[in-house]
Amino acid sequence: MSSLLIKWFVRNPENVQDEKVRQRYGVVAGAVGIFCNFLLAAIKVVLGILTGAISIAGDAVNNLSDSVSSVVTLVGFRVSGKPADREHPYGHGRAEYVSAFIVAAAVVTIALELLKSSIQGIIHHKEIDVSPVTIVILLCTILVKFWMASFYTKVGNRIHSEVTKAAAMDSRMDCIITSVALISVALVLFFGVNVDSYAGVLVSLFVIWSGIQSALETIGTLMGRAPAPELVEAIENIARANPDIIGVHDLRVHEYGPSRRIASMHAEISCAVGMMRAHEVVDAIEREIVEKGLVNEITIHMDPVDLEDKERLTLEKEVMDILRGMGVRDVHDFRLLRTRDGERLIFDAVVPYGTALTEEELKDALMEKMGKVHPQLTITLQLDRA
Repeated sequence: MSSLLIKWFVRNPENVQDEKVRQRYGVVAGAVGIFCNFLLAAIKVVLGILTGAISIAGDAVNNLSDSVSSVVTLVGFRVSGKPADREHPYGHGRAEYVSAFIVAAAVVTIALELLKSSIQGIIHHKEIDVSPVTIVILLCTILVKFWMASFYTKVGNRIHSEVTKAAAMDSRMDCIITSVALISVALVLFFGVNVDSYAGVLVSLFVIWSGIQSALETIGTLMGRAPAPELVEAIENIARANPDIIGVHDLRVHEYGPSRRIASMHAEISCAVGMMRAHEVVDAIEREIVEKGLVNEITIHMDPVDLEDKERLTLEKEVMDILRGMGVRDVHDFRLLRTRDGERLIFDAVVPYGTALTEEELKDALMEKMGKVHPQLTITLQLDRA
C-alpha cells in the first residue's frame, strides 16, 4: 500500500535530492495523516460518547491532534520547499524542524488535558458501557495506526525528514495508547473490572513522555547538534585519501534543513606543493565530497606546512610532549615565525569539552617550561574544543 501511494502521487520518487520530490513526499505524508487521523478521531469520538470510556475519548482527542499535526506537517513541507531568497540565503529547510516542534507541543498539551480527565474519573469512579463491537473497532484502529507508522518511517528514512520520523514515532505511540484502551475495555466486558480512568492516566503519561522526547530531539537539531560521527569520518577520509593532504581539522557542518548541509574544513598541505597545485587539490576534494552527497556545499581552507623546517618540527614535538600531560589531544596549524625580535610559535591546541583549561593556563605552562630552553620564543595559541 505504501509503495502504491508513493508510485501514484510522487513523480521520480528515487530522486530524493530534488527539493520538489521531497516536497511531494511531504505533501503525501501530510495528506495521509489528515485523512486517517480525522477518520479515526471521528470513529472514536462516537465510540467514546456511546460507551463513556475516558481512555477511548482521550485516544480520539489524540487522533484529532494528530490531524492538526498533519496539517502543520503539510504546511511545513510547503514552506521548507521554498527557494532561497535575500532574507533566507540558505533556504527555508528549517521550517520542517519548527513543524516537528509544534507537533510535539500539541501532543503534550492534549495529553495534559487527558491526564486531568483521567484523574477526575478515578476520583468520581465513572462507569463505562462497552460491547464486543468496541473491541473490533479498537483492533481495526490499531492496525491502521501500525500501517501509518510503517508508511511514515519509509518516507522519513527515504527523504531524511525529522518531522515525518516524528509522525512515525507518534503513530507507534498511538498503537500502544489504543492497546491500553483495548485492554481496559476487555477487562470491563469480560471480567467486570473497570480500570478505564487508570488506563487514561497511563496513556496520558506515555503520550507526555513521547512528546517531550520528540520536542527535545527537534530542539537539539535547531540548536546545532554535532554532525553524525559517520558523516565526519566519511568527509575526513576523502580528504586524507589525497596524497598531498598531511592532515585535516576544524570540520564544521551546519544544517539548514534535511537536504541543506553546508560545511567548512581546514586541510594541511606542504608549502612545497605550491599555491596553484594546492588550490587544485582542495577543489578536487570539495567536488568529490559534494558529488557523493555528504553535504551540499563545502569550503576547505588550506593551511601550509613547512616540512623542511627541522627547528619547527623539533619545537612541535616538544610542545606536544608538554601539552599531552595537561590533557591536550592535538595541535594543528603549527607555525614558526622568525622576526627581528625573536621567534614566535603560533598554533591551535585541541582539548576535550568539559576541560577547565584556559588559553592563559596553557600559555603560562608552556612559557615556564620552554622559556628556559628557548628564551627567544613567544607563544600565541588558540584553544579549540572537540
